[in-house]
Amino acid sequence: MIAGLKKAMLHFIGETILLREYSLAQKLAVFSAFLITIPVLVMGVISYYHSASVLEDEVRAYRSQINEQVKTQIEYYLRDVEISGLKIINYPDMKDFLRLYDQRDVDLTASRESIRNLLVNTVYSRPDISSVSLIMDRGTVINSSGFEGEYDIEKLRHAYWYNSIPRDGNSLIISRFVKIGAKEEPVITIIRRIHSSATLSPIGILLIDVNYRRLQEIADKVNSKSGTYFFILDAKGHYVYHADSFKIGRPSEFQNIQQIMATEGRFFVREREGEVVLDHSSALGWRFGSVIAWAEVKRGTSNIGFTIMVTLIICLLVAYVLGASFVGTILRPVRRLQRFMKKVQTGDFSGKVTVESSDELGQLTEGFNDMTKKLADLIEQVYTAELQKTQMSLQQKEMELKMLQSQINPHFLCNALETIRGMALLEDKGNIAVMAASLGALLRYNLKTVSPTVTLREEVEFCKVYLRIQQFRFDKNVEFCFTIPDWAFSAMIIKFSLQPLVENCFVHGLGSGTQHIKICITAKCEDEDIVLEIQDDGVGITPEVLEKIQKRLQNAEIPAAGKNIGIVNVHRRIVNLFGNAYGLQVNSICNKGTKVSIRMPLIKTDKDDS
Repeated sequence: MIAGLKKAMLHFIGETILLREYSLAQKLAVFSAFLITIPVLVMGVISYYHSASVLEDEVRAYRSQINEQVKTQIEYYLRDVEISGLKIINYPDMKDFLRLYDQRDVDLTASRESIRNLLVNTVYSRPDISSVSLIMDRGTVINSSGFEGEYDIEKLRHAYWYNSIPRDGNSLIISRFVKIGAKEEPVITIIRRIHSSATLSPIGILLIDVNYRRLQEIADKVNSKSGTYFFILDAKGHYVYHADSFKIGRPSEFQNIQQIMATEGRFFVREREGEVVLDHSSALGWRFGSVIAWAEVKRGTSNIGFTIMVTLIICLLVAYVLGASFVGTILRPVRRLQRFMKKVQTGDFSGKVTVESSDELGQLTEGFNDMTKKLADLIEQVYTAELQKTQMSLQQKEMELKMLQSQINPHFLCNALETIRGMALLEDKGNIAVMAASLGALLRYNLKTVSPTVTLREEVEFCKVYLRIQQFRFDKNVEFCFTIPDWAFSAMIIKFSLQPLVENCFVHGLGSGTQHIKICITAKCEDEDIVLEIQDDGVGITPEVLEKIQKRLQNAEIPAAGKNIGIVNVHRRIVNLFGNAYGLQVNSICNKGTKVSIRMPLIKTDKDDS
């Protein structure tokens, strides 16, 4: 078993790895692919992935820098808005209003009007401020847009951001939608608690609604058409700004939002639409994020991949051109030697292979030229001897053929049979006359021509005469049929080729002589050859006798006497005339019948004696 595995392994190595069944050019191409292409491709892949990784890191660093710049700008901007809020709180009219507000029985109508004017002037002084509202804990509302009256303070206290308003004087910044005119618009609201000057306890809140004009200007510089955009999350994880205004004020959809909000520094998240970079603003408590679309991340890597691919292709082409020129110096003399060897195989020994070098290939070529010259001389000698031998053999076969066709001289028999026929007619013996006439026809057919071939029509007519004679002998026990197409009657076949085979049907088919037998003769065309089949339904041939017949046909051995001499005779004459590719084939099944096939080249003649 180990020896078998070792043999199988060696066979696999030779066939698959060493490519023993492939040409030299194919082997060189494959090995050069392994030695040149694969290392270059590996280097290209490694370079691509390394460059892509570095480029992606640079893209992340670039977006982080942009986040930092945006964060700084928005912090400065919102602090500037907060200063405006501080100015409102520290304005003398506002201080008077807060002092009077603590006194519940004081009329605040005049103070309200001065506060409303203060808020309106603040809005007019800054186009980025949409509105300013003052909401007191007891429900009093003063708004720059003209609303003035009582407000449901309980509804305000249920807002998610209300409890997050600092009590230490700092402000809370949120995003929300407010109704401006007939439509709702997103705003950034800066909320600061108002404290009583007497008790220092909170008595209201100041809301400054900042529109998104400045924020949108900053975002337009950051967002790109490739899908990269900018967003802001507040301290609760709600969107302060998003390219999709529908999301403003809504909770973030990030699955790990708790981890994001707990991280103070920079945070990276990989999402379906791209990679997210978030930076925390300690001043605002917000997270500034950038979504880097995968298309933008991969765009640079695609360019690098294309550049590396083009470089690899050029390098491989140059390598293959140089390799092909080097391989050509090896393959040219080998192929020249191969072409000349093919000429030698066909028997052309003329010429010699040109020797171009003195290396191993040159020495091999020179040795082949010497061998070819010696082989041509030897073949010439053998050809002369074989030619003489063949001429002698042909003469001997011609003599044997004439002896086989002229075993008896039938002239005197023809005359005797004609006399018998005349006597039978005189005695009114019709059957005897027909029998004698048939025998005379057989003998005259033999004397008709000395040519070894006749038309199939002539041979069929001769065979019918023979079968007529056999019918006299076996009475109604013999039945015969001919299935021969019209084109076949003009085909040339060996003379006396059918009758011996039909006679064989009586020898091997009738058995005791009392059995009925049917003989069928057919003709067909196969591969430009004519095939004649003589088939009977008699007792058949025993396997032992059939084996002897087939052996004699194979050796073309004619027995000195006994049965089967006719079959072997016909076969040998066909082989002698047309070659070993033609002849007889005998098949028989005991108690079922025998079939003899004759194959000869299809040779037609225009002369057909119909």
